[in-house]
Amino acid sequence: MALAQKISIRIDGEYVEAREGQTILEVARGGGKNIPTLCYLAGLTAAGACRLCMVEVSGVGRLMPACTTAVQDGMSVTTNSEKLARYRRMVLELLLTERNHFCSVCVSNGHCELQSMATRLGVSHVRYPYSYPVLPVDVSHAKFVLDHNRCILCTRCVRVCAEVEGAHVWDVGSRGIRSMLVSDMNQPWGDSKSCTSCGKCVQSCPTGALAEKGWAVEEMIKSNENISRLAVRRGVEA
Repeated sequence: MALAQKISIRIDGEYVEAREGQTILEVARGGGKNIPTLCYLAGLTAAGACRLCMVEVSGVGRLMPACTTAVQDGMSVTTNSEKLARYRRMVLELLLTERNHFCSVCVSNGHCELQSMATRLGVSHVRYPYSYPVLPVDVSHAKFVLDHNRCILCTRCVRVCAEVEGAHVWDVGSRGIRSMLVSDMNQPWGDSKSCTSCGKCVQSCPTGALAEKGWAVEEMIKSNENISRLAVRRGVEA
């Protein structure tokens, strides 16, 4: 198989070597640029769900998602600007207001990517009204729990279950503000016939939405790096 053609792009004014087929996010991170993401997990298909990785591309009149935008020869990309910083803070604030994120009583408190990202990007308060939706907690599974209040609809669990485990348990049902994670045609997780109880979805979840039973506040530490390594390895073998 022929190697992809090498191309040259500029990221934040610096020339970076890339290959055709790579995304802006892949090239940027390979060059030491840390573009923030919540839905991206190396080895899984990029979804562009969280919109935190938006960047400016010279000559394009709108912001572009770095995780799904392929590089092109001569492309000039800005990954860090005041405009992008304002946009990313706004995205985080909207994520925090959409569901019920009470960190003080969450099993992932102190180990949550959403929480860490808010700290990193300087989100110390929220300017928008909270939705306070009435959302269920699914405790029907013998080993795991799904708390819709903490879900940010990043779809990592959907993708890792389909692409790595091959079980296709998870999907997103409904639309817009009513969108929710569903298992097996909207059945309780514990009634799922396709779930293998592998826990990959739990380990890939960036918040406390998916967790193992038996863990108290601040105890749920996840290893999505292991999930990412497994996903990358399976992709190479495929």
